[in-house]
Amino acid sequence: MIEKAATPRSILVVLHQERSSAGRVGQMLEEKGFHLDIRRPVLGDPLPRTLSDHVGAVVFGGPMSANDPDDFIKREIDWLSIPLRENKPYLGICLGAQMLVNHLGGKVEADREQRTEIGWYPIRPTEHGRLLMQWPQMVYHFHREGFSLPHGAKLLATGDVYPNQAFRYGENAWGVQFHAELTRAMMHRWVVHGAHRFILPNAQQGREHLEGRMIFDAPLRTWLWEFLDLVFLRDQRGS
Repeated sequence: MIEKAATPRSILVVLHQERSSAGRVGQMLEEKGFHLDIRRPVLGDPLPRTLSDHVGAVVFGGPMSANDPDDFIKREIDWLSIPLRENKPYLGICLGAQMLVNHLGGKVEADREQRTEIGWYPIRPTEHGRLLMQWPQMVYHFHREGFSLPHGAKLLATGDVYPNQAFRYGENAWGVQFHAELTRAMMHRWVVHGAHRFILPNAQQGREHLEGRMIFDAPLRTWLWEFLDLVFLRDQRGS
């Protein structure tokens, strides 16, 4: 299969379902002047052999687990050696963060009580996280597994059920357990299509997802804008 051509200021975007969207992350990156090179390995799209033509990469979430035996999961986890070796900015969101943890030798698993984080839950920045930027008090989750902190990684934010919520590995690899990328339309779709998961331990009901958005989304959106600067435009920020 012939690889797609990247353009100057391209960011590789990896999605995991046919109708998945880069959401606000994609919108904000385009506002910042980047081009999105969208690939869906689960549908057969190849991943580039080098990121020399890309500024960096974002790997999004999905309903699968980083522990699943599917070939595309294993290929994506192995592929993470490329941004790490080339020291290109990498952002993993939920599944994308869990894949990075697996690649770095950490563990992805549910807690002992099989609790989920589905809805809005508090996070607290660590000292290292506070030095980098301001963090929201509440973030949106939709996951059944958490991850250990990989050896050599710095924890940026912690939570109550799953303590590792955001981390940085080296200078340019970042992982977050939560979802700041959801537009209003995306959240409505997730609430409808994911309603069967609201019976799981610690999950919130759909109305709590939507009510929480009205209260907590504005600070989360502000955080995301600044966080994307930190990941992909750090030279301009001087961080």
